[in-house]
Amino acid sequence: MRHKFHSICPYFAMFPETFVEKHLAASRYDGVVFDPFCGRGTTVFQSLIQGRAAAGCDVNPVAVCVSGAKSDPPASADVRARLDELEELCSAARQATDVPSSLMEFFSLCFASGTLEQVMFLRSELDWERCSTDRFIAALSLGALHGESHRSPNCFSNRMPRTISTKPAYSVRWWKKHGYSPPERNVFDILRQVSAFRFTTPPPQRVASIRKADARCAASAFPSMHGEVTDVITSPPYLDTTNYREDQWLRCWFLGEQPLSRRDNDDGRHTNVEKYWAFLREAWSGVSKLVASEARFVIRIGGRRLGKDEIRSNLLATLSEGLDRKVTLVDPGVTSEVKRSQANSFRGSKPSTSVEHDFCFSIA
Repeated sequence: MRHKFHSICPYFAMFPETFVEKHLAASRYDGVVFDPFCGRGTTVFQSLIQGRAAAGCDVNPVAVCVSGAKSDPPASADVRARLDELEELCSAARQATDVPSSLMEFFSLCFASGTLEQVMFLRSELDWERCSTDRFIAALSLGALHGESHRSPNCFSNRMPRTISTKPAYSVRWWKKHGYSPPERNVFDILRQVSAFRFTTPPPQRVASIRKADARCAASAFPSMHGEVTDVITSPPYLDTTNYREDQWLRCWFLGEQPLSRRDNDDGRHTNVEKYWAFLREAWSGVSKLVASEARFVIRIGGRRLGKDEIRSNLLATLSEGLDRKVTLVDPGVTSEVKRSQANSFRGSKPSTSVEHDFCFSIA
């Protein structure tokens, strides 16, 4: 049976847990499993389920929150007690909905007024970076924050994809065009229900550490783990495909960021081919001190302007240079088509065919 924690919060770009399960089964190693681009934590959490030690990092606060909630969860009773406490505090506070004036129309159409008050209260009250119980509640909230509310009673918002947060102006136009209004939802009732559902499958016995860190600084973020990683299973950001600060802007806002905040150090590495490969070389270098004397790297990767041969050769080169080790390609790579996304369905977009590739490398 699939563990209920896996689907706490859907992502636009994510590989299934069966991908991790398959590659762990094929590995002859038993050291730490590491993901330097951990996303929603599939590699780390599935490794824990299979009895492996694991860890991961990401720069995206949504990724850190969701991965951390799965990989080191609180007790179910603590979540219930904290939700009761938060609801009581919220009822007493009835705070004003302090949102930027430029986004007032968006928020008034996205959430019913009472729901927005509860969302705003949780945004200000949850100490998700320091408290595991608050982090778990925050992760549940991120998964319910927006979605297809006409199909599920467990979404806080007006109709929106579950995987990405559509931009404010587009959302307002779309809602007005179709005459859609935000549903009246009690956030605390929803969180109690989804929490109970998630805990119907008990957490693994092991826990894992998730750090908010750039992959290029991974060794510094995990100083006690040097030389212990035998398996890296990861999927780095794809070239020209997605920008998490745009795609996850509403979830980032819920975690305390300013809405639609720009990346301060956007150096073009996700749009410029040369800078992209330089970034990955630096990322592998940042991981290098963690890697054991023998290890296995499994990488799922894609990009609209990159062919399979180009990706294969550049991965081999950047791994060899970044790790400063002997790197051998295990197989020619497996290619699969990226499925039509829920976001495209929401927008009515015609899907463009794109593919992703899985490569396995041995490190010595």
